[in-house]
Amino acid sequence: MAGEDLLNLKPVLVRLEELREHEEYNPAHLEELLAEIKNDGVLKRPIIADVRTRVILDGHHRYNCMKRLGKTHIPVYFVDYWRPEIEVWPWDNKPPVTKELVISAGLTGKKLPSKSSRHMVRLGGEVYHITYIEREAPTPLDEIP
Repeated sequence: MAGEDLLNLKPVLVRLEELREHEEYNPAHLEELLAEIKNDGVLKRPIIADVRTRVILDGHHRYNCMKRLGKTHIPVYFVDYWRPEIEVWPWDNKPPVTKELVISAGLTGKKLPSKSSRHMVRLGGEVYHITYIEREAPTPLDEIP
């Protein structure tokens, strides 16, 4: 099945400074997530980024939580963003968005508004939010530099 390897991604620890954000984050959601991560003492799910450009596709809030916690690294699932199985859709009532726009925003630092892009993955004829391949891989905070 095409894309089957996307279900077997392995997270790697990556320096925060190597990653590029393409979207702003929601400050209220960031505070909620930060409190949850502190309370649990664990980052439950790695983020997803493009392997070539290091642009974050999903996980801007988790990325910023790690920054706020003084961490220098974060677990990342890397994917080839240009694979046809990975699609980018706008959130409801938002302007259309393309992969080129996402990469450009990440590389130039001219971030899109929060929730501009919704990354999806097409597997076995079904379409799922990208968190479908972003399996939980809990990492204790004390194991993240």
